[in-house]
Amino acid sequence: MNEKFFQLPKEKQERIINAGFYVFSKNSYKKSPVGEIASIAGISKSLLFYYFHNKKELYLFLWDKGAEITMKYLNDYKCYEPADLFEMMERGMRAKFKIMEKYPHMAAFTVKAFYEKDIQVSSEIQNSYHKYFGMKATNVIASLDPASFVPGLDLEMMYREMYWASEGYLWEMLQCGELDAVQMEKDFNKLLQFWKSIYKNKEKNL
Repeated sequence: MNEKFFQLPKEKQERIINAGFYVFSKNSYKKSPVGEIASIAGISKSLLFYYFHNKKELYLFLWDKGAEITMKYLNDYKCYEPADLFEMMERGMRAKFKIMEKYPHMAAFTVKAFYEKDIQVSSEIQNSYHKYFGMKATNVIASLDPASFVPGLDLEMMYREMYWASEGYLWEMLQCGELDAVQMEKDFNKLLQFWKSIYKNKEKNL
């Protein structure tokens, strides 16, 4: 990648990033036209290839950028500070909806990239994802107080079940078209209340 990309005005960087998220979220990796990304960003295709040497480099940059943006917002919203698990999840929800305001197509892109089968990018995406998720899951589970949950509960399985359910919900929403942040917030709050009702130790929380 050409470091001159980072010398661009921030607003122009954001246009290119959001254009990439949009186009790659609508198509497979192979069928995503780089020329369309350039056109939406308001630059020439040759200039886009000046900043990114090829489509793969741009795609993987956007994947890493998505992870970077997510981690920044989760840290800003104190999602990993010691707290009740469900409070952490509520903070995470607020952070992710804030991301959607600034990067409306990033969530769709990351889900699309996760399921991408093209061998040019799939292995690197999967390796990056599992390394990131494994570290995050280990840290969260280690911070939980077993006494706050139903006695004998497998905390790792509980966390993974909630994560898988959230990812499955997001994938289902994507199949319906554009993500509806208002509806997603309502649905997630209902899901959160359901998880509280089955996983929390009611005796401790009386």
